[in-house]
Amino acid sequence: MKKRTFLVITLAMLVLLIGCLAWYRNKSTHLYGNDQDSIVKVIHAIHGYEDAAIEILEVRDFDDQRVVGFLSNHRPGCIQFRKNSDGDFDWSFIQVRNNETFSYFIPDHLPMFMLVASPENEIAKIQVRINGQKLEQHVIPHKAAVAWIDFPESEDHHYEFRDYTYYDKDGNLMKELN
Repeated sequence: MKKRTFLVITLAMLVLLIGCLAWYRNKSTHLYGNDQDSIVKVIHAIHGYEDAAIEILEVRDFDDQRVVGFLSNHRPGCIQFRKNSDGDFDWSFIQVRNNETFSYFIPDHLPMFMLVASPENEIAKIQVRINGQKLEQHVIPHKAAVAWIDFPESEDHHYEFRDYTYYDKDGNLMKELN
């Protein structure tokens, strides 16, 4: 009887130990966007970005959401994370505009544009009309950078975007989209 009790207790402890080790191993290999180094690791772990040259330009937190502007092979990108119940940031969205040197992204549930420019960018100013209000943002040409444009107040959180205009450093119109 004592041998059987000893065997049951030993097996239970062994199963508990294996369970703890499996949980720890799974937790320790999961990637989070908690700092710049881990954000780069998360991006490299995503299919299509494994060998990309990644440059983090800005990390910005909004409550339980983290938005990161970056360059992937010198092309503008955005990755978003959500804070989980353990306080770690889980990856939720990524996008890179491969054929552009300057681009904008609208982060989920945030009333703003994130503008991302690469060193090849020649745009110095963007103007856009949002809900009838003309907004503009200046950027430094030929410099990797992130800038933000807050949307005007809207009671119903509906936004209409019109009249995008882009200017070079001398104020010359480069592109116009209606």
